[in-house]
Amino acid sequence: MTHAHPEPYPVQRPGSSGIGVWLVGARGSIATCLAYGLANLVEGLLEPTGLASEAPPLTRLDLVPLDTLVLGGHDVCSRELARSAAELVRARILTPELVAGGARRVAQFERAIRPGLLDAPDTGLADVDPRAAERGALAPRAQIGALQADWAAFEADHGLTRTIVVYLASSEAAREPQPEWDSLPALERALDEGVPQPASLLYAYAALASGRPFINFTPNLGAGPKAMRALAEARRVPHTGNDGKTGETLLKTVLAPMFMARALRVRAWQGYNMLGNRDGEVLREEAHKAGKLRTKDEALRSILGDSRDLTTKVAIDYVPSLHDWKTAYDFIHFEGFLGAQMSLQFTWQGSDSALAAPLVIDLVRLMEFAARRGEFGVLTHTAMFFKAPLGGGRHDFFDQVARLEAYVERAAPQS
Repeated sequence: MTHAHPEPYPVQRPGSSGIGVWLVGARGSIATCLAYGLANLVEGLLEPTGLASEAPPLTRLDLVPLDTLVLGGHDVCSRELARSAAELVRARILTPELVAGGARRVAQFERAIRPGLLDAPDTGLADVDPRAAERGALAPRAQIGALQADWAAFEADHGLTRTIVVYLASSEAAREPQPEWDSLPALERALDEGVPQPASLLYAYAALASGRPFINFTPNLGAGPKAMRALAEARRVPHTGNDGKTGETLLKTVLAPMFMARALRVRAWQGYNMLGNRDGEVLREEAHKAGKLRTKDEALRSILGDSRDLTTKVAIDYVPSLHDWKTAYDFIHFEGFLGAQMSLQFTWQGSDSALAAPLVIDLVRLMEFAARRGEFGVLTHTAMFFKAPLGGGRHDFFDQVARLEAYVERAAPQS
């Protein structure tokens, strides 16, 4: 069976038309921080702190203006954005002034949120929208069609030039690799036969097959499998991921190269994470936690080497009273000259959502720019934003920054 697809992603310059930013996980903390933050930036009520796309060298690129970004989204829960915002105010992440300043624009975003696809392992979660459960029970092709219909309606309602899909949903349950994920023809057959697939893969497929760029900010499957990468190449659509690098892992990819450069032997690196938001609640389930832990440890081992003498471990616990604040404690045991045994310990406390939101805006602007230039496939120059970048390469943060700077040098107008 063959499938009709639209023409490849159009190569255009930004004009007066808006750019759609479709957030999967639209009622979560990251999306809430993004929505209120973007609204206040556009209104001139907030400084662009933490926004790399508003600082050199990215300011050399012809990035889409912030005031042309139009938000919409999917979510499987039914709570209102006002409730998410109130939780962030109580946690001292949003202020009442920012909530008031962004109210009008966020209300427009709220009206554009639609029920998402509830993954089968998540049916017992609280606040589930019954419409999301109904969609999750549909055959895969019907689920894909429903998503694409939502995006088409969103674009028509707002007169948008294009839409970029950003996956921000909670960590999904870990799954064993399936044979159909290795080739696009096999995946197409599995979808035709109604073989159930993870929600993140269905979102990625729906986006890429319809010519819409896809960003996976989670450790979920998304567009990672070979079949999905082949789809992106065939449809000539750009995508990137996986798993936003915001806190503890960011520090690991900065510190680990230091030990290597100074020929210090790391014997053990133990990490312990405590978080209290919805992501933490989801990660109480071992199946969900397994996928998250894989990406958190992968970067460190790739830098230090997978030696038998090296012990690494990452643990995550749900602590409800922390709300959206995450605390990470790391202990590093290392050996220096003369066999001297030493240690470094650090504690990182921060709001993952407030750290992640500006990174998502940066990625959206870089994605729109790349697509406008006709780039497609994995955007390898965005590796610095991710724990497990799809484009591979070194996990050394400074090497990743250099890769992005080299891209800017190639893509920026020459003065």
